[in-house]
Amino acid sequence: MKQLVRHINSLSCAILCSLVLCTQSVAGSREQAKRIHDRLAGVPPSAAVLDLMASSIEQGDVTQAAYLAMDNASFYNITLKNWVTPWTNEEADVFATLNDYSATVIGIIRDDVDFRTILSGDVLYIADNSLNLPAYSPNNNAHYQALEDQHADLKAVLQTTSQSTLLGIPSDATAGILTTRAAAKAFFKDGTNRAMFRFTLINHLCTDLEGLKDTSRAPDRIRQDISRSPGGDSRIFNNSCIGCHSGMDPLAQAFAYYNYQYDVDSDPEGENGRLQYNASGQIDPQTGTRVQTKYLINGNNFPFGFITDNDNWSNYWRAGLNKNLGWDESLPAQGSGAKSMGWELANSQKFAQCQVTKVFENVCLRSPQNAQDRAEITNMTGNFRQNGYQLKQVFADTANYCKGE
Repeated sequence: MKQLVRHINSLSCAILCSLVLCTQSVAGSREQAKRIHDRLAGVPPSAAVLDLMASSIEQGDVTQAAYLAMDNASFYNITLKNWVTPWTNEEADVFATLNDYSATVIGIIRDDVDFRTILSGDVLYIADNSLNLPAYSPNNNAHYQALEDQHADLKAVLQTTSQSTLLGIPSDATAGILTTRAAAKAFFKDGTNRAMFRFTLINHLCTDLEGLKDTSRAPDRIRQDISRSPGGDSRIFNNSCIGCHSGMDPLAQAFAYYNYQYDVDSDPEGENGRLQYNASGQIDPQTGTRVQTKYLINGNNFPFGFITDNDNWSNYWRAGLNKNLGWDESLPAQGSGAKSMGWELANSQKFAQCQVTKVFENVCLRSPQNAQDRAEITNMTGNFRQNGYQLKQVFADTANYCKGE
């Protein structure tokens, strides 16, 4: 009898599962349209938009349906803002205020600008003159705070301008979001500027330094502040420290002329600070060159270490274990300044794959789980690179893939 009951229960479960799977597999165009809109805009569609989206799906044009969903202001004010904001601060706080970093990424996505621009362009997005807002200032975030307080439609009010115009730095010293005021406050403030490089890897190549350790790279560009015998044990340096610093330090040298300037006594959090850049002819009194003082601090830790005297960078990760990041061999493996170094990172296979994976996780509400998911990410990454690095298309493709889950 017990075996019969178990058999009946198993049969019932099988029938129920089959019914559920069947229901999912034949989800109608309206159900798929609503799911796409919910995932992309975060709010239900109006009846008229739902009809248009369903009609597009029935005609086999899911991309058009997705773009109808992305036409909703909430795609920019909610979905993209919440997606981008954690990149703008070390704590990855999704509730941080809108700023020039997050607004610029949102604007670049809205305008279908080549997404590689976020690491190299002379670009900045501010609100247009239709709103009664404080003017953009390189010294505070009042412009964007007011924009957020008014719940302004970011899709409608953002307009493009240049960092070189508003931040007072040369165009060849701009590097997309890396040289925004918000990024400077978060990652150039104090420290040694390695934070800017590390969080660029985390946010835009989806990997932390631990995942890039390679002790086979030459240590000749590791700065003086890194002890070669931490705790009196050289094995720690040779088997651990060198793995990150041998690749990071020659790349982070691109930021040698940058700092975040603020009054540490009256404004310890740096709320009213600004990006500082030593342009040609500007000499740091401590270093005697354009290099910021922070690059030479703690020089007594290892006096024979590398002394930074310019912003020339080299990519030691073009060879060794990290060659698998997919570097663009048509580019030189070295250069000067943040702009060219950002372009080096943005043209890697890993950069493109990272953006696609983050969109997948945002829209599908899960990480890739199986071979099918991974194959789809590979396919979308290829399309992303071949079609001008337009990220809205990635959102549309991902919504299509997850519309029937």
